[in-house]
Amino acid sequence: MMKPGTIILYTAARFLVPLQLLFSVFLLLRGHNEPGGGFIAGLVAAGAFTLYLFTFGAAVTRDLMRVDPRNLIGIGLFIGMLSVFPAVLQGQPFLTAQWWPIMLPGGTEIKLSTPLIFDIGVYLTVVGATMTMVIALTEAEER
Repeated sequence: MMKPGTIILYTAARFLVPLQLLFSVFLLLRGHNEPGGGFIAGLVAAGAFTLYLFTFGAAVTRDLMRVDPRNLIGIGLFIGMLSVFPAVLQGQPFLTAQWWPIMLPGGTEIKLSTPLIFDIGVYLTVVGATMTMVIALTEAEER
């Protein structure tokens, strides 16, 4: 296992990775209304995993991710494709946005939408593609 970092890097990575992942979810959820979205959020999440990779090595990062990055690409593409069906099933043009209001306990209303479903697919695809490349480059360097 590769351990090139310092104690400061180890400590910082353990605090920064969860914060970066939380920020990536924030960017994902606000993305279709304001700047952000699936692509930028996916890059921020990939940056978090890359920091962890450079600190603790490829094997530990694969364990942290729990899902092979190549599988994330397929899952993301599948979820992105799911976002087209609600409009088609309602006889509307391809990729027309659909919104579904949902009441949460306490009287708060949130609106789930097909743009959010599409952004989640993009998010997973970007994280998967980026981490596949970075892990492959790191493992090639370790050989």
